[in-house]
Amino acid sequence: MEANLVRAALITALAPVAWGTTYWVTRQWLPPDLPLTGSAIRALPAGLLVLAVTRTLPRASWWWRSAVISVLTVGGLFVLLYVAGTRLPSGVAATLMASSSLAMLVVARILLGEKASRRSYAGAFVGLAGVGLLIGGDDARLDAVGIGASILAVVSSSIGFALAKRWSPPVGPLPFTGWLLTWAGVMLTPLALVVEGPPRGFSAPELGGFAYAALVATALAYVCWFYGLARLPAGTVGIIGLLNPLAGAMLGVLVAGETMTMPQALGALSIAAGVAAALPRSRPDSPTRPGSPPRTRSHRHVGRLSNPAAPTQHTLVKSA
Repeated sequence: MEANLVRAALITALAPVAWGTTYWVTRQWLPPDLPLTGSAIRALPAGLLVLAVTRTLPRASWWWRSAVISVLTVGGLFVLLYVAGTRLPSGVAATLMASSSLAMLVVARILLGEKASRRSYAGAFVGLAGVGLLIGGDDARLDAVGIGASILAVVSSSIGFALAKRWSPPVGPLPFTGWLLTWAGVMLTPLALVVEGPPRGFSAPELGGFAYAALVATALAYVCWFYGLARLPAGTVGIIGLLNPLAGAMLGVLVAGETMTMPQALGALSIAAGVAAALPRSRPDSPTRPGSPPRTRSHRHVGRLSNPAAPTQHTLVKSA
């Protein structure tokens, strides 16, 4: 595999790994009774911080396009995950969400015309089976609303990420992530206030947990994810997302002293094999480079918060 594809895959993989660490951070440091407030805190401060650093605002059609993508991949997704998490056993919810690896292959075919190889489909199935083994058996308590929320979350995020690749943002992944997180924070904050009320005072560990979730597991992770979407097939990026539950399980073993059974170890190996099988062996035909405007668009679609004559910052960082 080409070195640039290896680099793109490794950077992309940082996103699901960061998302996987939020399981442990949430259990250890974050209040369990404020999921919507926590989601708003993850999104809005990070989004505003990125906007302040990049000084880049959407313009023209990108006002509504970024809002749509934000609803599908951040704001609305967080709400759906909250519903699924409260109504389903964690193993069932995680396994259903892992099916996004297959959903991304299908959606990429429909919306982007990306024809995935048989190896990619095989990798997705092997990885999904590995997630089932890794999560282990939960009780059989199933809930129609929870299942529906999980399925809708899978479809929503898959369509949103495919649209981000199809529309090709005229900025790099850092300012684009700032747009999405700010939109999500604006949507989630009033909902959290209505449902959960004004937030109480938080302890120092809770504030640290929120800072990590916002800056690393949200802002940095989404930058990595969109970096990968610009350089790899969308279906491949979706399969790399299977590293999310694997990272959570491995962190539990390494940090929390949890043990891994033989079926779980087999599941972890299956996930790794599935992701490896899905990686492309050569560069896609027409990759989109973050920070470069699409051939059919111009930089006039990009606005700034300050001096219009100042150069736009297309900052790329190493790591949704």
